[in-house]
Amino acid sequence: MDYFPIFLRLANEPVLVVGGGEVAARKIDLLLRTQAKVTVVAPELIESLAAKAAAGVIAYVPGEFQPELLDGMRLAIAATDKQSVNAWVAHQCERRNIPVNVVDDRELSRFIMPAIVDRSPVVVAVGSSGDAPVLTRRLREKLESFLPQRLGDLAKLAGKLRPAVKTQLEHAGTRRRFWENFFDGAIAADVLSGREDAAGQGVLDRIGTSLTRFAKQSKFAGEVALVGAGPGDPGLLTLRALRALQNADVIVYDRLVSLEVLDLARRDAERIYVGKAAGNHHVSQEDTNALLVRLAKEGKRVCRLKGGDPFIFGRGGEELEALVAEHIRFEVVPGVTAAAGCAAYAGIPLTHRDHAQSLTFVTGHCKGEADNIAENVDWAALGRAGHTTVFYMGLNQLDNIVARLREHGVPETRAAALIEHGTRPTQRVVTATLQDLVSKAAEAQVESPALLIVGEVTRLHEALHWFNARSVEVASTDEGRLSA
Repeated sequence: MDYFPIFLRLANEPVLVVGGGEVAARKIDLLLRTQAKVTVVAPELIESLAAKAAAGVIAYVPGEFQPELLDGMRLAIAATDKQSVNAWVAHQCERRNIPVNVVDDRELSRFIMPAIVDRSPVVVAVGSSGDAPVLTRRLREKLESFLPQRLGDLAKLAGKLRPAVKTQLEHAGTRRRFWENFFDGAIAADVLSGREDAAGQGVLDRIGTSLTRFAKQSKFAGEVALVGAGPGDPGLLTLRALRALQNADVIVYDRLVSLEVLDLARRDAERIYVGKAAGNHHVSQEDTNALLVRLAKEGKRVCRLKGGDPFIFGRGGEELEALVAEHIRFEVVPGVTAAAGCAAYAGIPLTHRDHAQSLTFVTGHCKGEADNIAENVDWAALGRAGHTTVFYMGLNQLDNIVARLREHGVPETRAAALIEHGTRPTQRVVTATLQDLVSKAAEAQVESPALLIVGEVTRLHEALHWFNARSVEVASTDEGRLSA
């Protein structure tokens, strides 16, 4: 984050604008919305600014900028068409520690002006650190069409209600639930649609009834949302998963959940990591189950966030069994499983009429089998022609997997691919055959998380890849880890 976003209260605060043209006029219009006391210094003013000065809306100092004009100012904007004057204003502001914006000059500015969606008191500001102002304007246009016009009325109504809600609902968690129910409920919908007057007695009576009901509830039942986070790209998160993330009081997550997905969670939610980290002991499944039960019994809304899909090698079923035994309410939000997501981003169709008419998902390790690939896998079936096999968590067992396949008659020319960090910006794809897969993986220094796909469909990667990753060409181990 290059710029820290803040909302600055400027009501009755002095602000200096240097420049009297169209650009300055646009900035002044925004400042006046905040009720700032605007002083403009310029040799002359355009007609609209002259009218404001004549009406006393702004103060006007005719002439060139002088440093003493900054004395007592909270903020300054340099909006002249002379770069030297703008630079002089910026320099004098820096000496006085006054935040300054120089129009169209990011390097001279201490702050930049965002694109604004105004539904006062709700204000949405969009910025790109000055890199793409046209993009920020396009985003503002999209937000303008998305946000209801009466959103400000709803916000003002909430502001009016805050003292009563705080008085009747002492616990912060109860207040949060009240407001979530309020904004998601029928009353808010009626206000936004215009069916209810936000200032009318009818809406206040309805809110009073809802508030009384909440005040009588001493404790809320906890619940768990078992959510699939997908393979890494936050764009693959479902809308329902996003809602569960943003409603959760606590997020319990494992190591396969990307930071980009976690960033979408509510900022004040507690985060508990239950995955395996280097140098730390693995949190047992039993401990995780007990944690979910305890948090739910405390009345928390828990988002159990798992990489991929929770029901495909995610142990989601085991966790739900523990919740059922304790009569805890839950829901399941499916996610894009790693096989589907990583294969798609690598340009590898898992099935294809010419190459693969069947598909199997296999885990690289099973319960009680820490060192060996599962013994009950039908290796002969996996080796059939026209079949694709996807191995989850198989990187550490790569030697064993290749050996088992070859023992059961799979030819050494069978194509395969390893997808490292699938769907993420760091994705890499190593293509090989069973004959050289292990050596290529070692030379490319493939790291976990990595997905192994065995089947002739992997040969299509070179023609169909579309994401930023390409096949890794392993030229020399002296070069270390090669980039895609």
